[in-house]
Amino acid sequence: MPGNTTDFLVIGGGVIGLNLALRARLRHPASRVTLIEKEVDLGLHASGRNSGVLHAGFYYTADSLKARFTRDGNQQLTNYCVERGLSINRCGKLVVAKNEQELPVLAELMRRGKANGIDIQQITAKEACEIEPRVKTYQQAIYSPTTSSIDPTEVMHSLIDDARAAGIEILSDTAYLGRDAGNIRTSRGIISAGYVINAAGLYADRIAADFGFSTDHCILPFKGLYLYSNEARGAFRTNIYPVPDLNNPFLGVHFTLTAQGKIKIGPTAIPAFWREHYQGLGNFNAREMIDIVGREIYLLLRNEFGFRQLALTELAKCLKPRMAKLASELATGVSAKNYRKWGPPGIRAQLYNVKKHKLEMDFHYEGDGSSFHVLNAVSPAFTCSMPFTEYLFDKIDALVG
Repeated sequence: MPGNTTDFLVIGGGVIGLNLALRARLRHPASRVTLIEKEVDLGLHASGRNSGVLHAGFYYTADSLKARFTRDGNQQLTNYCVERGLSINRCGKLVVAKNEQELPVLAELMRRGKANGIDIQQITAKEACEIEPRVKTYQQAIYSPTTSSIDPTEVMHSLIDDARAAGIEILSDTAYLGRDAGNIRTSRGIISAGYVINAAGLYADRIAADFGFSTDHCILPFKGLYLYSNEARGAFRTNIYPVPDLNNPFLGVHFTLTAQGKIKIGPTAIPAFWREHYQGLGNFNAREMIDIVGREIYLLLRNEFGFRQLALTELAKCLKPRMAKLASELATGVSAKNYRKWGPPGIRAQLYNVKKHKLEMDFHYEGDGSSFHVLNAVSPAFTCSMPFTEYLFDKIDALVG
């Protein structure tokens, strides 16, 4: 252990943890800032496995934190990628309707977008085909010119370089084990921390509980898989998304263009059986499985927030022909033979309110004068990461006084 005392200890080396460490350093330049990450490198979970889409911010109600930070986060990360010479594909996005019943949802998205100050356009089906010749839509569509795609791993490596250049001590392969008064036990020894910031993603609720927080919440993991196309680059010009179900946080099967112009469809949102249930029995944890599967069985029986239908629908997407069929509702010329390869799975650390029996739709955090806990930082947290962590550090500074 290079040092065992620090002013700010950040737990978790994802995009939120890295940006919080950078904020701590900028706000308190004389302070020592340490970040610990249980893996051998940073960004190996959600931050390095997400879709890479920089969202525009028109899905969210104007009173939400997601709406507040997506627009500004999109602009800040776009500027960051341009300034650093990082990959960015400014391909835009179409949101399409399958039938007349979905037109009111398109109208609601337009209303939210305008309320949030987002640059979006309501266009006709003909205009949508001029943007993307293969698109299918009923009468209307929404076009978002500021939606783009970046390479999450590339961005993470750049942020790591920024953190090291700022003098932040990064301790990888260092797992949080517990708390003893003002000391934090890790797999590499004890760290005495003046203030603890928990941005541990899938384990944020567990760590928060050690500090007396997250009493009403727990993490429910959902596995996301994308299916990659073997069509040539340029086969699609833009991202294509369906009208979403505004009652849940998942966006449905859609076409995503990567920063390199490759095409993928997905994702799934399959209930996982343990927190790092990426593939097979890898990272198997019996204690976690008993807890999480028990909650999932309860949700299946009670059918809270339509969980039963959600689970069945998402499990069916594991079949490649089913995934391709859903994608074919959005675009012409989609054949299952062109979608053969699964990409690396990701796990969404979705916060569940155990008292209200509902998924938390917005970002959620808790804290006091000695610790702060980011409990729900799901999509579009990568897009929001810069302004969101600036806001979070305003809260931290107010708590510390």
